[in-house]
Amino acid sequence: MRILDFLNKDAIELNLKSNNKKEVIEELVEVLNKKGLLLDKKAVLDSLFEREELGSTGIGQGIAIPHSKTKGVKELVGVLGISKKGVDFEALDGEPVNIFFLLLTSEGAAGLMLKALARVSNFLKNKFYRKKILEAASKEDIIQIIEDEEKLKQ
Repeated sequence: MRILDFLNKDAIELNLKSNNKKEVIEELVEVLNKKGLLLDKKAVLDSLFEREELGSTGIGQGIAIPHSKTKGVKELVGVLGISKKGVDFEALDGEPVNIFFLLLTSEGAAGLMLKALARVSNFLKNKFYRKKILEAASKEDIIQIIEDEEKLKQ
Protein backbone atom coordinates (compact mmCIF):
# COMPACT_ATOMS: atom_id res chain seq x y z
CA MET A 1 0.00 0.00 0.00
CA ARG A 2 1.29 3.43 -0.96
CA ILE A 3 0.69 6.48 1.24
CA LEU A 4 0.33 8.65 -1.85
CA ASP A 5 -2.67 6.53 -2.90
CA PHE A 6 -4.67 8.20 -0.11
CA LEU A 7 -2.78 11.44 0.53
CA ASN A 8 -2.33 14.24 -1.98
CA LYS A 9 -0.64 17.59 -1.63
CA ASP A 10 -3.95 19.40 -1.16
CA ALA A 11 -4.47 17.39 2.03
CA ILE A 12 -1.36 18.63 3.82
CA GLU A 13 -1.41 21.43 6.39
CA LEU A 14 2.09 22.66 7.26
CA ASN A 15 1.12 25.08 10.04
CA LEU A 16 -1.68 23.81 12.25
CA LYS A 17 -3.12 26.60 14.40
CA SER A 18 -4.80 24.26 16.89
CA ASN A 19 -4.01 24.24 20.60
CA ASN A 20 -5.72 21.02 21.73
CA LYS A 21 -6.87 17.60 20.54
CA LYS A 22 -10.40 18.67 19.59
CA GLU A 23 -9.15 21.64 17.57
CA VAL A 24 -6.55 19.53 15.74
CA ILE A 25 -9.17 17.02 14.65
CA GLU A 26 -11.56 19.78 13.56
CA GLU A 27 -8.82 21.61 11.63
CA LEU A 28 -7.69 18.46 9.80
CA VAL A 29 -11.27 17.47 8.96
CA GLU A 30 -11.88 20.95 7.57
CA VAL A 31 -8.92 20.52 5.19
CA LEU A 32 -10.64 17.43 3.75
CA ASN A 33 -14.02 19.16 3.74
CA LYS A 34 -12.70 22.13 1.73
CA LYS A 35 -11.30 19.70 -0.84
CA GLY A 36 -14.71 18.06 -1.24
CA LEU A 37 -13.50 14.71 0.11
CA LEU A 38 -16.23 14.29 2.75
CA LEU A 39 -19.81 13.13 2.34
CA ASP A 40 -20.85 14.13 5.86
CA LYS A 41 -18.58 16.33 7.98
CA LYS A 42 -20.62 15.86 11.17
CA ALA A 43 -20.53 12.06 10.85
CA VAL A 44 -16.76 12.22 10.35
CA LEU A 45 -16.20 14.42 13.42
CA ASP A 46 -18.54 12.31 15.57
CA SER A 47 -16.76 9.09 14.59
CA LEU A 48 -13.31 10.56 15.26
CA PHE A 49 -14.29 11.91 18.69
CA GLU A 50 -15.89 8.56 19.58
CA ARG A 51 -12.68 6.79 18.57
CA GLU A 52 -10.58 9.12 20.74
CA GLU A 53 -12.81 8.33 23.73
CA LEU A 54 -11.69 4.69 23.43
CA GLY A 55 -8.07 5.78 23.85
CA SER A 56 -5.74 8.38 22.43
CA THR A 57 -4.37 7.86 18.94
CA GLY A 58 -1.24 9.73 20.03
CA ILE A 59 1.21 6.85 19.63
CA GLY A 60 4.30 8.60 20.99
CA GLN A 61 7.47 10.08 19.50
CA GLY A 62 5.53 13.22 18.52
CA ILE A 63 3.07 11.28 16.34
CA ALA A 64 -0.72 10.94 16.35
CA ILE A 65 -2.79 8.97 13.85
CA PRO A 66 -6.44 9.86 14.52
CA HIS A 67 -8.62 7.51 12.50
CA SER A 68 -12.11 6.11 12.10
CA LYS A 69 -14.44 4.17 9.90
CA THR A 70 -17.37 6.39 9.00
CA LYS A 71 -20.31 6.87 6.66
CA GLY A 72 -18.85 10.34 6.09
CA VAL A 73 -16.45 9.17 3.34
CA LYS A 74 -16.72 6.77 0.43
CA GLU A 75 -13.05 5.76 0.21
CA LEU A 76 -9.81 5.84 2.15
CA VAL A 77 -8.59 9.42 2.59
CA GLY A 78 -5.81 10.94 4.64
CA VAL A 79 -4.68 14.37 5.73
CA LEU A 80 -1.28 15.25 7.18
CA GLY A 81 -0.87 18.14 9.59
CA ILE A 82 2.23 19.61 11.21
CA SER A 83 2.28 21.63 14.43
CA LYS A 84 5.63 23.33 14.97
CA LYS A 85 4.84 24.11 18.61
CA GLY A 86 3.36 20.70 19.42
CA VAL A 87 -0.03 19.89 20.91
CA ASP A 88 -1.01 17.88 23.98
CA PHE A 89 -2.81 14.95 22.36
CA GLU A 90 -2.71 12.71 25.43
CA ALA A 91 -0.03 10.64 23.68
CA LEU A 92 1.08 7.34 25.19
CA ASP A 93 4.49 8.81 26.10
CA GLY A 94 3.00 12.07 27.45
CA GLU A 95 4.99 14.14 24.94
CA PRO A 96 3.49 16.87 22.71
CA VAL A 97 2.55 15.82 19.19
CA ASN A 98 3.95 17.58 16.10
CA ILE A 99 2.90 15.23 13.29
CA PHE A 100 -0.74 14.30 12.77
CA PHE A 101 -1.86 11.89 10.08
CA LEU A 102 -5.66 11.57 10.10
CA LEU A 103 -7.16 8.58 8.27
CA LEU A 104 -10.78 7.93 7.31
CA THR A 105 -12.41 5.06 5.50
CA SER A 106 -15.93 3.83 4.89
CA GLU A 107 -17.62 1.76 7.58
CA GLY A 108 -17.17 -1.56 5.81
CA ALA A 109 -13.45 -1.21 5.14
CA ALA A 110 -11.82 -2.39 8.38
CA GLY A 111 -9.09 -4.33 6.56
CA LEU A 112 -8.17 -1.32 4.45
CA MET A 113 -7.96 0.87 7.56
CA LEU A 114 -5.65 -1.60 9.29
CA LYS A 115 -3.32 -1.66 6.27
CA ALA A 116 -3.28 2.15 6.07
CA LEU A 117 -2.62 2.48 9.81
CA ALA A 118 0.26 0.01 9.61
CA ARG A 119 1.76 1.77 6.58
CA VAL A 120 1.54 5.29 8.06
CA SER A 121 2.81 4.11 11.45
CA ASN A 122 5.75 2.31 9.84
CA PHE A 123 6.65 5.45 7.88
CA LEU A 124 6.36 7.88 10.80
CA LYS A 125 8.13 5.65 13.32
CA ASN A 126 11.29 6.11 11.23
CA LYS A 127 13.19 8.95 12.95
CA PHE A 128 14.88 10.02 9.69
CA TYR A 129 11.55 10.60 7.90
CA ARG A 130 9.95 12.25 10.94
CA LYS A 131 12.81 14.75 11.03
CA LYS A 132 12.54 15.39 7.27
CA ILE A 133 8.76 15.96 7.54
CA LEU A 134 9.22 18.47 10.38
CA GLU A 135 11.92 20.31 8.39
CA ALA A 136 9.90 20.41 5.15
CA ALA A 137 9.34 23.92 3.80
CA SER A 138 6.47 23.06 1.44
CA LYS A 139 3.77 20.54 0.64
CA GLU A 140 5.80 19.54 -2.39
CA ASP A 141 8.76 18.76 -0.12
CA ILE A 142 6.58 16.44 1.95
CA ILE A 143 5.28 14.66 -1.14
CA GLN A 144 8.89 14.20 -2.30
CA ILE A 145 9.94 12.79 1.09
CA ILE A 146 7.10 10.26 0.93
CA GLU A 147 7.89 9.40 -2.70
CA ASP A 148 11.54 8.81 -1.81
CA GLU A 149 10.58 6.51 1.07
CA GLU A 150 8.09 4.61 -1.09
CA LYS A 151 10.72 4.02 -3.80
CA LEU A 152 12.90 2.34 -1.18
CA LYS A 153 9.98 0.10 -0.14
CA GLN A 154 9.51 -1.31 -3.65
